[in-house]
Amino acid sequence: MVIVSVLLVLSVMALYIFIERWLTIKKASKIDQNFINNVKAAVATGNIEGAKALCRSTDSPIARMVEKGVMRIGKPLRDIDAAIENVGNLEVFKLEKGLSTLASIAGAAPMIGFFGTVTGMILAFYKMATESNVTPDVLADGIYQALITTAFGLFVGILAFVGYNLLVASVDKVIFQMERTTIDFMDMLQEPVA
Repeated sequence: MVIVSVLLVLSVMALYIFIERWLTIKKASKIDQNFINNVKAAVATGNIEGAKALCRSTDSPIARMVEKGVMRIGKPLRDIDAAIENVGNLEVFKLEKGLSTLASIAGAAPMIGFFGTVTGMILAFYKMATESNVTPDVLADGIYQALITTAFGLFVGILAFVGYNLLVASVDKVIFQMERTTIDFMDMLQEPVA
């Protein structure tokens, strides 16, 4: 059945997107708690290059945002904040890559399943109309197709929907971490030099 094949392809795509995004978002959410403190210490001692090196050696959205801020030290705070925000927007876009496809699968899979239901029922009624002796065996193929495609479409759609919502919640947590770190960094730049 073509419709079951389409649903199978969608389920594989949804699973791939979910696992790939889950691993990416999980990696992005991990950051050493001492990272911002080490950057603060480097900046406080005037070691801007050391702070940049620390940011470059840490592969995370937060480190890339802080690095952009460190590179702008000496410019007005508004410019630093805007530069950090721009990098943050790019990082959020990278984290959300593929989520719209997962949401589309969550919406499309049940509809494709229902399309299979309709074609299955058409098949059943066509056989009923063309057969001279209608038995349950004659109708079984069409009804079987209708039920299988509906169930599979709903199954794929529900899993994709749950996966999408889990990923969106995870991205929101990373965004919160990014915002908190940005605030800490901007506060550090406004602290009076001892």
